Amino acid sequence: MLATLVMTVIGADRPGLVRLVASRVADHGGNWLESRMCHLGGQFAGLLRVEVAAARVDELIGALHRLEGEGLRVIVHAETSGEAAQAAGAVAILELVGTDRPGILRSVSGVFAAHGVNVEELTSERVSAPMGGGTLFQARATVLVPAGVKLATVRADLEMLAADLMVDLKLQPRL
Repeated sequence: MLATLVMTVIGADRPGLVRLVASRVADHGGNWLESRMCHLGGQFAGLLRVEVAAARVDELIGALHRLEGEGLRVIVHAETSGEAAQAAGAVAILELVGTDRPGILRSVSGVFAAHGVNVEELTSERVSAPMGGGTLFQARATVLVPAGVKLATVRADLEMLAADLMVDLKLQPRL
C-alpha cells in the first residue's frame, strides 16, 4: 500500500535546498508527484506531494524532519486512506489587477466562500505600475465552482466588488 505525504518546506534560501529534499525523498523510496516552490522575501518556500510505501512513511518523515539541522523546517501531513475524492464542479480562472491596497484578497475570497467556490491555486504579487503610476496588485487563481453554482452569478458578484475595489478582473471557465 502506498501513502501520500503533503508537506511544506521553508528556510533561508540558498542553492541546493531542492536537492536536499529530493535526495531524502528518493533515498527512502519516495516518488515526487508534484510541487510548487518559490523564493519569497529571502526565504525558500515549498509545497510538495510525494508517494511512498506505507511501511516507510515514518522513516521518510524522520529523515525530512532531520533537515532542520540543514536550516529547513518541514511540516508533513500523511494520508494512507487512498486518493482524496475529487469534488464535482467547473474549473475557472480569475485574473485580477488593480492599485495595491490592503484587503483585496479578503474581499475576493469572501465572494468565493459565499458561493462555496474553492481556491485550488493562487499566485499574487505587487509590481510597479507602468509610467511611474504607483504599485499594482496582481493575482491569478484557479478555482473550482461547485456543481449547481452558476459561474455567471459568481462573476456578477465579483464585478460589483471590482467596482468598489477599483480593480479589473476576469473570471472565465478554464478551457
